[in-house]
Parts: sequence; C-alpha cells; structure tokens
Amino acid sequence: MSPDAAAPTLLPGTLPDALFAELIAFRRDLHRHPELGNQELRTTAAIKERLERAGLHPRVLDTGTGLICDIGREPAAGEETSGDLLALRADIDALPIPDTKTVGYASTVPGRAHACGHDVHTTVVLGAGLVLAELARHQRLPRPVRLLFQPAEEVLPGGATDALESGALDGVGRILAVHCDPRVDAGRIGLRTGAITSACDRLEVELDGPGGHTARPHLTTDMVTAAARVALDVPALISRRVDARAGLAITWGRLESGHACNVIPQHAELSGTVRCLDLDAWHQAPDLIHAAIDETAALHGAKSQINYVRGVPPVVNEPDSAQLLQDAMTARRGLHSVEDTEQSLGGEDFSWYLEHVPGAMARLGVRVPGELSRHDLHRGDFDVDEQAIKVGVELFTAAALLDGDRP
Repeated sequence: MSPDAAAPTLLPGTLPDALFAELIAFRRDLHRHPELGNQELRTTAAIKERLERAGLHPRVLDTGTGLICDIGREPAAGEETSGDLLALRADIDALPIPDTKTVGYASTVPGRAHACGHDVHTTVVLGAGLVLAELARHQRLPRPVRLLFQPAEEVLPGGATDALESGALDGVGRILAVHCDPRVDAGRIGLRTGAITSACDRLEVELDGPGGHTARPHLTTDMVTAAARVALDVPALISRRVDARAGLAITWGRLESGHACNVIPQHAELSGTVRCLDLDAWHQAPDLIHAAIDETAALHGAKSQINYVRGVPPVVNEPDSAQLLQDAMTARRGLHSVEDTEQSLGGEDFSWYLEHVPGAMARLGVRVPGELSRHDLHRGDFDVDEQAIKVGVELFTAAALLDGDRP
C-alpha cells in the first residue's frame, strides 16, 4: 500500500484545544469523586449539566443514575424511532478499591477509585457528543447519534440490563464503545472481530453430609475430600464436555470447610467464576456445570446445592461494526494507529446490548508511549495518558460521520 493510502482522511469534527482542556478537567473531576454502581448521582448530574449547557436534552434513566441524549434527532412525544440511531456507550461507575496514586486529581473518597478507566470512557463520549452536536447545528451530521451513559457496569449482571429496560436501545441500529487498555500506547486502538471479552458468571456451591470423626472416615462423608474433588474434577469434566475452542473455564476463588483437625465437617462451600468466549457454550454452561457438580458430589456421598448467577455474555464484535471502528481510526490517524488485540477473559456488560443490535468495542490505548511500567486495570495505581481522551473523541466522531454514509 502506498504512503498516500495510509494517510489520514480529512473529516470535519476535530477536537478544539479549548474543549480538549475542558475535557481533561472534567475527567479529573470525575476521578476525584468516584461513585459506585447505581450510586452515580453526582456523575450523572455533571454529565447532564454539561449536555444541557450545549443545548441538548438528556434524559436520566429510570434507575435514577445514568442518562441518554440524542443528537441530530428530536422525536415527537409518542413517535416511534426507526432504528437509525448510532449509539455511543460509556460506563460511569467506579470500583470499591483505594486510590494509591500521588497525583493532584487522586480520589477524595476513601476506598473508591476510577481504577478501570470509566472516567475516561465517560469523558470520551461526552466530548464526542459536544463535537457532534456542533456538527448537527450546521447540518453536517449525516446520522443521528445517541449518547448512552450507563451506570453499574461493575455490578453483576451489569447496569446495561437496567439501561435496556429504560429504552436505551429504542431506535438504535448500531452501538459502539471503547475500553481503556494499559497495554496499548495512547494514540492507538486495539481491535478484533468476534469475541473480544469473555462471558463471566458467578458459581456458588454448598456441600452437605453427616460429618464425623477423622478416625472413621469410612462411616461418614469425607466432606473435605468431596469438596476437593469438586474443585479439581468439575473443571476437568467440563473441559471434556465442551469444545475446547469455546474457552469455557471454571476457576475457584474460595473453598471453606471445617474448624478442627480431628472433625470431619458437615458442610463445605466453594465459589468461583465461569468464563467463556463462545456464546453458544455460554448458554449451555449452567446445565453442564450443574450436572458435573451433582455427579462428582454424589460419587463422594455429598449432597450439593448450586447457585449459578448469570453475569454477562461475551462481547462479540460484529464484523461491519468492527470495520467501521477501524475505518474511523484509520481516517483520523492512519493505518499504523490500529493494532490487533488479544481476547480477554474479563467480563463486560456491553455484551447485553449486542444481544439486541450489532456493535463493537475497541480497546483504547492509554499507556504513555515508551513507558515500560504498566499500571493495570483494577489496581489502585491505575492511570492514563490523557491524550487518549482526544483519540477516543476523534474515533467516535469519525465513526458517526462515516457510518452516516453507509447503506
């Protein structure tokens, strides 16, 4: 390919320096005041106030936090939308961990931090909305856009389900999102077609038996051994009952049983997560895992009680939507700005939207170029190169402009 073919395309909707500075200040304000899922009242109010100041008409979701805002289209009351909206989604909640950074915008709320980059996601969608609103005022927005600021992404099964019940996707034909990635340099995005994140469910198991003396395990149910066999054998059984390419994995995080060295306990508990990269296998997982646990427990004389908590499906990037993100990033920053990304076994409730409309998520690079240390997600020292905000705004504005030219 010639150098000219790799050059960025000139598109309207660049981010003015003054607005970029404002967005950095907005992000830092959110970072100082993190709020947990379904408690994002201050965050919601701040987004709403800025959108209204731009002449837009945001609507707070029925749950009381989070909001949606349409640009370039104001349907009359009772009018049905026709699926022409492009939705840009951001999650707005923080995590229940302390902020350990020594920066001027560190969290002021003990035990709370924006350690997953949701403050960046929120700022990117807000910035894109402000740029697109200006284009719409000059009749330069080819397709109406919906901004979706979603609460409670970190709370299973995710605030996306509440947003859907509030009509967040009514009239939407496609949805796009980004997620911060500390493994990718700022100025670039990571992208792939198909599964990009994993399904994530919670699994809780209780085992019961008569208990007894450790001198006579043959007269009772050896509960510790039964729990150990469930922990070891169930993942192995599942690996032989599901196509290995599905990436279905059970990982235990807790196993508890007993209180004395010479007493066989009557009760044991295990809990962990179920992760999966294949949508069909995820749908089959509860029945398969229930059967494997029951079989293993019964083999050792224990009675099992299972609580399988549905979390989120895998995020499966639809090909046309992933191509739109690639075309948008290439148009703004050239071919070098897009790189392949690995699948992640982390969960993301953006997947619930993809059960209803096509869409895709890109990994937004937030690492300072050349930096060797990595501040990973869900750590108290996580931070970003704020140039990523400009990149995210450029990506979404270009996607909105290019998508409007597609059939």
